[in-house]
Amino acid sequence: MKFTDRQIEDILNQLEAIYPEADCALHYGSVFQLLVAVVLSAQTTDKSVNVVTEELFQKYPDVESLSRVSEEELAQMIRRIGMYKTKSKNVLALCKELVSQYEGEVPGDYEQLIKLPGVGRKTANVVLSVGFGQQRIAVDTHVFRVSNRIGLVEEKDVLKTELALMNVIPEHRWSRTHHSLIFHGRNCCHARKPKCEECGIEKWCMKRL
Repeated sequence: MKFTDRQIEDILNQLEAIYPEADCALHYGSVFQLLVAVVLSAQTTDKSVNVVTEELFQKYPDVESLSRVSEEELAQMIRRIGMYKTKSKNVLALCKELVSQYEGEVPGDYEQLIKLPGVGRKTANVVLSVGFGQQRIAVDTHVFRVSNRIGLVEEKDVLKTELALMNVIPEHRWSRTHHSLIFHGRNCCHARKPKCEECGIEKWCMKRL
């Protein structure tokens, strides 16, 4: 059984009503800072990233200044987050490539973004959505779990989930839906113990997972 277009509209409207504040939870002051924060957020909470980037962006607010930091210093500054050594290498390589290839500007093109060190499909979609205002669906663990669990889609991997969501959700709602699903995953539809009794969209949920 699949949702009708009207049911999908009702679910999205309800999620937006429940989470009117749903937006990017990372702290940033520019598209460049957003890109760095999203790269650092892989397999780490946004809260932890915001702690390390507060000091990082105060000391090195732009690509030119951050590109001159040593790998050891950057690793030390972000050591409280997961995979900090790999991330420090990627961020510095990313900075150097932005300076050498794009005059220090973050490209607003998907194909160019995913060629940057440490930037995958999800990161590129977040930057294009939040930083450039493009309609995108970035599938993280929350979006993957919630969208498949409630029955918006029925897919077994991240890429197929993204493509399926793009097919069933109107394009003008892609970015907003992405944030709504993340907030629902964080606040209610938890991986191990979803709060079904508190869920505002429980009546539509197909509980596929």
